[in-house]
Amino acid sequence: MANKIEMQVEELMNELLQGSEFELVDVEYVMERDWYLRIFVDKPGGVDLDDCQILSEKIGAVLDKEMLINDSYILEVSSPGIDRVLKKDRDFVREVGKSVDVTLYAPIDGKKNFTGILESRDKNFLKLKEFEPIPREKVAQVRLHIDF
Repeated sequence: MANKIEMQVEELMNELLQGSEFELVDVEYVMERDWYLRIFVDKPGGVDLDDCQILSEKIGAVLDKEMLINDSYILEVSSPGIDRVLKKDRDFVREVGKSVDVTLYAPIDGKKNFTGILESRDKNFLKLKEFEPIPREKVAQVRLHIDF
């Protein structure tokens, strides 16, 4: 059910944001203590609190009108953050050449965490500069690396 709602909300969001400077990054519909609908958006230069407030009001109105979600839920609209998780193909295409942190489900040659420059990702492998290709089924998470 949650996956279906995420897909429906993603369709609505793509229509709502079409022609704007905003890009839909991800949609999550998860049960924690309550149901949460989290919508992550970005734009050139980043998203600020005012952007989130304006989008939250617009999105809330559209969701109320469409009545996609029967349960009570909390709507959160936010930036994906500077250390965003890369999930979709477009995320990987956009971030080629940037430093990423890769976490594996199980170690390869004794290592479970890698940091490197993203070269590519296809249906079988994730490729970082200076590392052997990593089979995608072994990759638990990829996120942008932050230097402090």
